Amino acid sequence: MDKQLDSFRLCSVHLDSQSIQPATADIEHERTVAIHDLVEENSFHPVGHDEGGPYQLFLSMVERKLVMDIKLESGDQIATHILSLTPFRRIIKDYFLICDSYYEAIKTATPSRIEAIDMGRRGLHNEGSQILQSRLEGKIMTDFPTARRLFTLICALHWRG
Repeated sequence: MDKQLDSFRLCSVHLDSQSIQPATADIEHERTVAIHDLVEENSFHPVGHDEGGPYQLFLSMVERKLVMDIKLESGDQIATHILSLTPFRRIIKDYFLICDSYYEAIKTATPSRIEAIDMGRRGLHNEGSQILQSRLEGKIMTDFPTARRLFTLICALHWRG
């Protein structure tokens, strides 16, 4: 991997157990998978920190806002960003509804119906990822695949099972 690219990435993501609601085993599994996928492949550049990382991301919730605490791998503080989740409320609700439809459809629906629902699901996921990228503008630069993985994690934090 290119040294420059290797330094602008997340090396770990941590969830604050005090502020993020405890979850069932299934939801914890979804969160773990989302974190693994994000850490496995990402592009993450806090604006104004041109020295590079890699970075640790600590996520917590304060008054229904997502707190993104960014530190170097060594633990040195880089930045803290507070992200209102209000702009995501509708998209997350719609995303969960279509995911429920998808899981029901795979039991009995035709392949073309399943594919149509999945296309809608992917479209909503893309829309949520674009909203996330625009909300992070001027704070954190990410590529679109990283924004998708971060959006997946935000959804996993809201999933009720």
